[in-house]
Amino acid sequence: MARPTASETELMLRGYGLTTAEFYYRMPDYRHVLNSFIWQDYDLAPDHPRLFEFIEFWQREIEGPLHSVRFVHRKVISPGHWTNVVGEFRYH
Repeated sequence: MARPTASETELMLRGYGLTTAEFYYRMPDYRHVLNSFIWQDYDLAPDHPRLFEFIEFWQREIEGPLHSVRFVHRKVISPGHWTNVVGEFRYH
């Protein structure tokens, strides 16, 4: 999937959110040693096409085999939170 040529704000307005993934992988020469790599990009939930595209790239091009992947997704632009206040207390 080709990356749209849009600004970050345009991507957020189209529904993209910030996805952060932490990859744990085995070192090529020392298979018993785990290392980590952090990846971050704007992506669409719940399918996460960019994240899975990167995972496929990793498995195809990187020598260190993946052990596990943890990720979180957060929409940066979302409806505001509004609270109705029915009282007020004043303290000197």
